[in-house]
Amino acid sequence: MLTRIPGRYLTHQEGLPKLPVPPLNQTCDRYLAVLEPIIESEELNQTRTLVEEFQRPGGVGERLQQGLERRAHKAENWLSDWWLQMAYLDYRMPVVIHSSPGVVLPRLEFSDRQGQIRYAAKLIAGVLDFKTMIDNETLPVEYLGGRPLCMSQYYRVLSSCRIPGIKSDSVVNYASNKTPPRHITVVHNFQFYVLDVYNSDCTPLTVDQLYVQLEKICNSSLQTNKEPVGILTSNHRNSWGKAYANLIRDKTNKESVRAIQKSIFTVCLDAPMPRASDDMYRTRAAVQMLHGGGSRWNSGNRWFDKTLQFIVGEDGACGLIYEHAPAEGPPIVALIDHVVEYTKKSDIVRTPMAPLPMPQKLCFNISPELKKDIEEAKQNMNIMVQDLDMKVHVFSYFGKNIPKSYKLSPDAFIQVALQLAYYRCVHCCATYESASLRMFRLGRTDTIRSASVDSATFVRAMDDQSIQVEKVALLEKAVKAHRAYTDMAIRGQAIDRHLLGLKLQAIEDLSALPDIFMDTSYAVANHYNLSTSQVPAKTDCVMCFGPVVPDGYGVCYNPMEEHINFAISAFNSCADTSATRLAHALEDALLDMKALLEQTPKAKL
Repeated sequence: MLTRIPGRYLTHQEGLPKLPVPPLNQTCDRYLAVLEPIIESEELNQTRTLVEEFQRPGGVGERLQQGLERRAHKAENWLSDWWLQMAYLDYRMPVVIHSSPGVVLPRLEFSDRQGQIRYAAKLIAGVLDFKTMIDNETLPVEYLGGRPLCMSQYYRVLSSCRIPGIKSDSVVNYASNKTPPRHITVVHNFQFYVLDVYNSDCTPLTVDQLYVQLEKICNSSLQTNKEPVGILTSNHRNSWGKAYANLIRDKTNKESVRAIQKSIFTVCLDAPMPRASDDMYRTRAAVQMLHGGGSRWNSGNRWFDKTLQFIVGEDGACGLIYEHAPAEGPPIVALIDHVVEYTKKSDIVRTPMAPLPMPQKLCFNISPELKKDIEEAKQNMNIMVQDLDMKVHVFSYFGKNIPKSYKLSPDAFIQVALQLAYYRCVHCCATYESASLRMFRLGRTDTIRSASVDSATFVRAMDDQSIQVEKVALLEKAVKAHRAYTDMAIRGQAIDRHLLGLKLQAIEDLSALPDIFMDTSYAVANHYNLSTSQVPAKTDCVMCFGPVVPDGYGVCYNPMEEHINFAISAFNSCADTSATRLAHALEDALLDMKALLEQTPKAKL
């Protein structure tokens, strides 16, 4: 029987500090410092004047700062509602590629469809095992640098879903309902099923029971000519918002959609994808997790608005995709680590099999108008699939072990290598690395700006033959500067969310937007040619996502002890970017930096 121990999670949450509003002058000074490596000196001088004007005593900056401080005093977190709305719910591009990250799990070998179903059953049981810890509030609290972290994101990823709107979306969470959901959705050959995962005594179904139910689903959904209703969720949000209003006008459709939205999570049983060579396998699996491969393959075998979708391919390609609005990568990866460990356990319990009812198939009535919407979504999806340039690269020469042996932060070392790789391909650019604000109540993320004065000095010197002596010192300085910025960011003292808050405060006050936000430097600083994230996991997996600008890259990495998994994305429509080229440049940069360290005795560092 499920027992809820009230108060444990809430007591922990109430003990967390509130997200601070950094001092205005500190943010203005740091803003000018981060612009230095990416803005021409003439433009920078103009920005200096605007910043001085903005922060003068009694000026507009001070007024907005006071408004922000009042908001921080009243709200549980001055940023979180604004951020959810602006970064996710008001964002109108498709969630596919542009917002939702995918995760590629280690390759599995299934000899037949039974293997696929057996693994899916274990995976479901593993997620339900994790859910029990959430329900009982026995999930161990995570710590960073000795400080407890906000655990609220764990309570938002199950039984939740995004709902499209014409101009803005919303998120629903059914987990705290009086009668929380007891079912998951399973999709096979574009057909959706409700699968109850709890017995009448509230115990979760065993792996054997789940296997039997999944087999029933597969055997009753063998036709491959069904309309892929799920592909509608991949369209531009305004188009999907209109199609959604149209879809749920029909009572049957409305009930089917509601069943998907309410489900604890979704499992996608995918058809096999075109075969790929061993060295291309992870790259092919990454695109399968991100978008399903197109309308011919598995893109219709999804409900992209669902927060959590686990993907189990008939050919052994496994992973997941998650809708980004409720959570960041680390809670998702903690769930993955738990589930992967769980699936490795051997099945000991052989339960007497009481017959279970047939899982309910969800029906959709497809009007001619909906058929048109589905065709449009298919075409748009196929264009996106053609445009995504993806490369999963396993850097096998070393992992965290090498930077750690020189007492350098592995993440900072990798970020400096990315700066070097990009500089060699192009020049210095605005770079985004996400920093967790979970030390604070309801904290989400801020930006670590990896392009710094110190990283720029190092990358320019690295290939300069006239400089020999101090390159190692410059490397060390760049790595330490990145580490210092990271520490500052996770303590709520970075600049980007503060500047955004000041801008949104001006909009809320209905006052004119201050000049610093209309300035070219601000636009350049927020045009992230490199959008990056470290998502470490115990599992040998890698997360992947698309670029955030048309001429940019998305780079996600999982540093293991002796190798590093990288997922690099770009758009084929941009002639200047190439995921493979950046992967090669990154490999060279990491090896060159290691060689540089090896030239210098460790005692000197």
